[in-house]
Amino acid sequence: MNRREALLAGAGVILSARGVFGREGQELIGQQTPVLGLKHWLNSPPLEMSDLRGKVVLLRWWTQGCPYCEATAPALIDLQKVYGGKGLQVIGVYHPKPPGNWDMKAVTAAAQEKHFTFPIALDGDWSALKRWWLFKERDFTSVSFLVDQRGIIRYVHPGGEFHEGQSGEMASHEACNRELHFIRNEIALLVS
Repeated sequence: MNRREALLAGAGVILSARGVFGREGQELIGQQTPVLGLKHWLNSPPLEMSDLRGKVVLLRWWTQGCPYCEATAPALIDLQKVYGGKGLQVIGVYHPKPPGNWDMKAVTAAAQEKHFTFPIALDGDWSALKRWWLFKERDFTSVSFLVDQRGIIRYVHPGGEFHEGQSGEMASHEACNRELHFIRNEIALLVS
């Protein structure tokens, strides 16, 4: 094995340990974010990614009745509470199932039920979700993106749940806990 192969193998071990290989969405890391292009917002005037330059942004697509979204909601609230004053902005993007519902009353009720006070956008026709994520077949729609201060995607959680403890829909919660700790550490690095 030559030096280059050894370095690549070492990088592969590190990236594999971080969960990078074999995960949906890894091709998006290092890319500039697409536009959101969403007009209907709760807890904020309409925002675009360019408005958020200088902030670290955690975007999470979520919907009512999704057990993965339900399990992840406390983590989103906690991340905003802990890191909001340090430069993090959590944004929830509500995508109704099925697409086509533009009822802001439903979004408001769902956000209040989850105690979300951070900005929430309505992606009623899934147009933003398609630009960001569903441009090809994916396993989940409840995707999360961690974006740096320059608008570059730094991490993709391809759906499902991330949280502390044992609550949620997954058979085992070790991965859920590990994902939250990884996201928390990445946010801490980005806002420092």
